[in-house]
Amino acid sequence: MLIMEKLTTPKGIERDRGAQARVEQECNQLSLYQFKTCPFCIKVRKEMARLNLPIELRDAQHNENHRAELSEQGGRVKVPCLRITQEGGKAQWMYESDDIIHYLRARFEHA
Repeated sequence: MLIMEKLTTPKGIERDRGAQARVEQECNQLSLYQFKTCPFCIKVRKEMARLNLPIELRDAQHNENHRAELSEQGGRVKVPCLRITQEGGKAQWMYESDDIIHYLRARFEHA
């Protein structure tokens, strides 16, 4: 499964230096809670690669701290889950791979 991910992950879109710097700054507010071999997580990671998004990956399967954060703050241990930190530090927890991909495309595809 991981080999297929590696072989089929698309090349990232290219942005000019300033645009990519803005995208990277915005990505500091995002983190993806995931399991390495979850097919839905792979789907989201491939879209992150296509959009050239350096979003922090948090292993909720093997890292007890990340698993606890997901459970306590997100409400359940279900992956993938995108944590979006809004102004003021409030977090929004987005589940479902299709919803996450739609959000990332809307926010970053034409950045």
